[in-house]
Amino acid sequence: MKFLIAGLGSIGRRHFRNLISLGEKDIVLLRSHRATLPDDELAGYPVETNLDEALKKYKPDAVIISNPTALHLDIAIPCANAGCSILIEKPISNSLDRVDELASALRQGGGRLLVGFQFRFHPTLQKAAQLLKDNAIGKPLSFHAHWGEYLPNWHPWEDFKQGYAARPDLGGGVVLTLTHPLDYLRMLLGEVDSLWAFMNNSNLELEVEDAAEIGLKMKSGALGSVHLDYNQQPPSHCWEIVGSKGTMKWDNASGNLDVYSTEEKDWTTYQPPAGFERNVMFIEEMKHFISVVQKKEKPICTLDDGKQALRLALAAHESNEKGTLVKLG
Repeated sequence: MKFLIAGLGSIGRRHFRNLISLGEKDIVLLRSHRATLPDDELAGYPVETNLDEALKKYKPDAVIISNPTALHLDIAIPCANAGCSILIEKPISNSLDRVDELASALRQGGGRLLVGFQFRFHPTLQKAAQLLKDNAIGKPLSFHAHWGEYLPNWHPWEDFKQGYAARPDLGGGVVLTLTHPLDYLRMLLGEVDSLWAFMNNSNLELEVEDAAEIGLKMKSGALGSVHLDYNQQPPSHCWEIVGSKGTMKWDNASGNLDVYSTEEKDWTTYQPPAGFERNVMFIEEMKHFISVVQKKEKPICTLDDGKQALRLALAAHESNEKGTLVKLG
């Protein structure tokens, strides 16, 4: 298989290394040469700066899109038309414009698409989804997800205000950049009926929001909220779901899932496998993507999943701007 990687920032480099670790060496790099990381590890791999030329010359089977959010569809649509399968980083874009064009291009070209919400490959999140399906805590009634992480610590080698996460022209802002909970809450609890949101940009002097509080009503009737911020030190990423027969708590720092049963009146802790660390999610994601390209598996996070997460993020912005509840159709 031949891979094309579009965007060689930190996540593009991670995908590059993971492909090599999985034995994939036929890799072409599509570059703007704006990445702030050293190029030593990329030496020896072919580099192209023009997408059309890269597609025509190398005819890749698979394309990994890890450039800034606002530029994703500029790469994805031509690649889909060329018949490539695609791993597109989340969120799929900063706008719903052209998402349907991408869907049409995939149908025409025959490739498949996986959205890079890597937490879908977290073992205890997968366990939580199964336990909820098995009614382990009864009917979910309420929930809260919290993710706070200090943006200047993300890429200490560069000016954080110039990175994609801080720039509106590149699709930045905490809601789009940390959109994972909007995806995995759908995985765990189903679709959203309506939402409201408040946002601030009061701490880091950015042109985008650095904190958001989003209230959600699920179609199941469960009520909850998502807190996101670029400010918290030390970082915290966790969630809690309260059900009619118990409670679930998950903490990204430990990877543990704690489940309380009202029948047993006790907690059960589910831990990740020995040796689990953050990159394991990305490795499992890449293994799955390779199987998707080979048509051995169907994507577990589809373009429609990516579109729904983006709709929620954009609805949160709409609610904040208009000061009103937004109903999701």
